[in-house]
Amino acid sequence: MTRQRQLIYKIIMNTEGHLSADEIFSYAKAEMPSIALGTVYRNLRLMVEDQEIRQIITDYGPDRYDRNMIPHEHLHCDGCGKLVDITFGGLKELLENKGEIAVNDYQLNIRGLCPVCNAKQKKIRVQ
Repeated sequence: MTRQRQLIYKIIMNTEGHLSADEIFSYAKAEMPSIALGTVYRNLRLMVEDQEIRQIITDYGPDRYDRNMIPHEHLHCDGCGKLVDITFGGLKELLENKGEIAVNDYQLNIRGLCPVCNAKQKKIRVQ
């Protein structure tokens, strides 16, 4: 594994949340000034192909990268803009049983309000 790939992997594993390639590049550039944006994109693609990380494809912004390889869902908060992990538990099995299919992997991205923004919204409605 190249030093660049090791650095990118370390950044993803040690940073909370779901980073974009540009955010990963910013962190990497601070630690390795000679790294190029193309190197970050190329290594991210390879890491996704090698199933080291998960790419989260969204319609509302840049793709994000996730260290959590266990199947789970994501919520994009319309209030604060965060992308947060959510888990329904058993969704893969439900899809397989109801659809009579074999699920290798899936991505479910939901738009709504995270618990913090939802609580704020409820508080505003009560007042």
